[in-house]
Amino acid sequence: MSEWVTAQEAMTRLRLKPQTLYAYVSRGQIEARTDAVDPRRKLYRAADVARLEYRKARGRRVATIAEDAIAWGEPVLASSIATIAHGRLWYRGRDAEILAKAARLEDVARLLWACGDARFPTQHGPIPPGNGQERMFAVIAARAASDPVIAGRTPKALYFEAASVLDALVDAIAGSPGEGPIHQRVACAWGCDARGAELIRMALVLLADHELNASTFAVRVTASTRASLAACVLAGLSALSGPLHGGMSRRVRAFLDEARRDGVENAVRSRLETGAPVPGFGHPLYPEGDPRARCLLSAFALPAEFEEVRQVSEAITGELPNIDFALTALASSLHLDDDVPFQIFAAARCTGWIAHALEQFQTGRLIRPRARYTGQQPMLDGEA
Repeated sequence: MSEWVTAQEAMTRLRLKPQTLYAYVSRGQIEARTDAVDPRRKLYRAADVARLEYRKARGRRVATIAEDAIAWGEPVLASSIATIAHGRLWYRGRDAEILAKAARLEDVARLLWACGDARFPTQHGPIPPGNGQERMFAVIAARAASDPVIAGRTPKALYFEAASVLDALVDAIAGSPGEGPIHQRVACAWGCDARGAELIRMALVLLADHELNASTFAVRVTASTRASLAACVLAGLSALSGPLHGGMSRRVRAFLDEARRDGVENAVRSRLETGAPVPGFGHPLYPEGDPRARCLLSAFALPAEFEEVRQVSEAITGELPNIDFALTALASSLHLDDDVPFQIFAAARCTGWIAHALEQFQTGRLIRPRARYTGQQPMLDGEA
């Protein structure tokens, strides 16, 4: 039996539509590679198809369903904050791409926090030395260690604290206290002109929330213990720092280094041959393309090397750029430091983290899932 099968055979065996097959590939459930005989066609690993075919035939146990839901699976909790539907991102029913045309991050924060016309007071605190990422962790960790827990706080007090935490994070990014719109504060700190500030504003709005991703889930678990808002944001910041989440821009830059050294086409094909994805392309939740990347990339001209990588990667893989590629390209276009994409991501997503923390507080429930034990079976006294 061949190790690889065609798309038609895979769809027939699994009774899938083309877009569903693509989603399986994007989620890493079916490995795909380019056909050596016909580069325009993809082949799919037969073992992956057989595994899914078997699972469909035998049905799925409750424990298996619950475990699969954690990784790009079915929704695991209710939320009215954001959703992904019809290939678009929606904040409380409003299209994020449309909001990105004119809204500021503060406007989106009010929308996500459901706090109407709440003001954003500035409370300047000490800012430690270090680079942007070091300052962010230091400032939020200090607040997490000292801020009061949530029990007994009024909604007005919570919103005031939310604005204060966000303001502290922005001050840490900027390196000094400031006033005015968030995008202008960080743009000024980074030496950007009005055009750069506008692009940063768009990126902040597009990244404000993304449903129940890894960092947001960490925030909700922390919030379910009634920890302070700063502690919740620290949990999100920690999860965001990982290379598979907010640290993806480092992988995009590493791939660009490979492309410079080996040529773009060789770099792309080398990744595919090892079964690794091309960093910055494709997204499991957006089979037709990441709308956040589409919106941001339409607002500025890509640097030449990014444009070449985009064209070659799309031609070979059929996958479109995602927000990690767009954010890394934006930082390059504005001649900003390598850690700026992470800082933009953190400042923006802080608004979503706080929204989810506030929503979780309202449920009054502790998030405490069970593990499916796979270790050595316990033995009672006297058992052989």
